[in-house]
Amino acid sequence: MSTQYPQPVEIRREGANILVTWSDGHRSDFSNHYLRTKCQCASCVDEWTRKPLLDPATIPADIHADQIQPVGNYAIQPSWSDGHTTGIYSFTLLRKLCPCDACQADGAAEEAAAS
Repeated sequence: MSTQYPQPVEIRREGANILVTWSDGHRSDFSNHYLRTKCQCASCVDEWTRKPLLDPATIPADIHADQIQPVGNYAIQPSWSDGHTTGIYSFTLLRKLCPCDACQADGAAEEAAAS
């Protein structure tokens, strides 16, 4: 099976962050708050319009993942300290959300090519 993105080789919680090390050697360093605001579940994003339903201002500044469960071989499901447990973050989504400058530049280039 071919994938567009590398696969995670390690996912761990560290302080206020979730760190993902990818099979291509890249490392994504997500703040818990950033990742929580990017939840794509039906409680956080309208299923039809994709309009955000979650107000980022309602997320506690000290939010953290109490647990991170694997979902098959394609995603993780954090249990957040605010009680939210329904978000599933596919590995593809995680890589697209990587906040580093290189990944953000790649994402902007992909969007420009698609339009």
